[in-house]
Amino acid sequence: MTLLSSTTSIADAFTELLLGDIPFRFTAYDGSSAGPEDAPYGLNLLNERGLNYILSAPGDLGLSRAYVSGDLEVIGSHPGDPYDALMAIKGGAKGLKFRMPKPGEALGLVRALGVSNLKPPPVPPEEHLPRWRRIMEGFLHSPERDAEVIHHHYDVSNRFYEMVLGPSMTYTCAVFPTEEATLEEAQYAKYDLVCRKLDLQPGQRLLDVGCGWGGMVRHAVKHYGVTALGVTLSAEQAAWAQQKIKEEGLDDRAEVRHLDYRDVTETGFDAVSSIGLTEHIGVANYPSYFGFLKSKLRPEGRLLNHCITRSHNKKAQTGAFIDRYVFPDGELTGSGRIITEIQDAGMEVHHEENLRMHYAKTLAGWNRNLVEHWDECVAEVGLGTARVWGLYMAGSRMGFALNEIQLHQVLATKTTPDGSSGMPLRPTWLS
Repeated sequence: MTLLSSTTSIADAFTELLLGDIPFRFTAYDGSSAGPEDAPYGLNLLNERGLNYILSAPGDLGLSRAYVSGDLEVIGSHPGDPYDALMAIKGGAKGLKFRMPKPGEALGLVRALGVSNLKPPPVPPEEHLPRWRRIMEGFLHSPERDAEVIHHHYDVSNRFYEMVLGPSMTYTCAVFPTEEATLEEAQYAKYDLVCRKLDLQPGQRLLDVGCGWGGMVRHAVKHYGVTALGVTLSAEQAAWAQQKIKEEGLDDRAEVRHLDYRDVTETGFDAVSSIGLTEHIGVANYPSYFGFLKSKLRPEGRLLNHCITRSHNKKAQTGAFIDRYVFPDGELTGSGRIITEIQDAGMEVHHEENLRMHYAKTLAGWNRNLVEHWDECVAEVGLGTARVWGLYMAGSRMGFALNEIQLHQVLATKTTPDGSSGMPLRPTWLS
């Protein structure tokens, strides 16, 4: 069979370009199919618009557009948790690989499948502008630009997040003390671990940058007796957090502001926590970021930086789906780069820890919550957005499970010029 044939089917073209055997069932609206008939998982291309998406944006972006729009189905899984299907379709750690069409094949393929497929359909409304357009329209990571990006991702709906994240309203990696621990128990354990690493004591002052819905702020105030300030660029997060603080009677010692971290004027904090913010900063901005956090600390004060990293320190592009649908302007690097930048900002690094598998378990919990509340989530944010979240969480879980991405906590101090860090000889949080 040749891709130049006028009788080429969609399934024929798919299998011709695929390197190796197809590990799942593929079916298309032209009646063609490929792959094992008894495969538990598969892809079903429903219409020509879906084909247009795939041909006009080859790779994960075109597939994502077709899926989010409802033109491509993942067979054998719930849209709120397609993890098992994605692992089977990807073929595990090997991944699906396609060859480039030979000269003339691409044109013949388009002719065989329909010349109208050269014209891309309008992108789904859930998709953000491409990075090059965002760069043209303003500097990445300016206060205004960052506020827009945070609004795109976090101001979806507080009710939606309550259903997906659970009562803790914590959108960062949990720490599971045991395999059997619940998601809520693990989120409590994460906050407690951060508090113990920071050695928080009654009467101390904590700054939590990128505080989300205020989980760290409330935990530190309730259980460690500190006074805490949290800041977030999400107006909806800040409003939810302040209401929760009042409900719990913590407003005399806890505050969450709708504020860019760069606009915090207070100094002399005993501790700074950054949980899930570094991913939004941009690697080029790390020197100013960590320098700013250092400036907020008193001498011997502690910093705990908790963020997603790559499994290496090489420069790498963010995937198109993540960049356009989930974290516009987001950027990851390895833990080595994080530690280097903290050190170069003049802080002393004392401890680092990789929580990769904890994030895989966290995402599995969020996927289960989305499945459990699927109908209500769709009613709250729409089918397209719900599909984006199911795909994003399952795909991220796969990345953690396969060690493509990791989660690192790094503990550092603002050590004084005479070498005083305030750290004990051995870690107290491990006892």
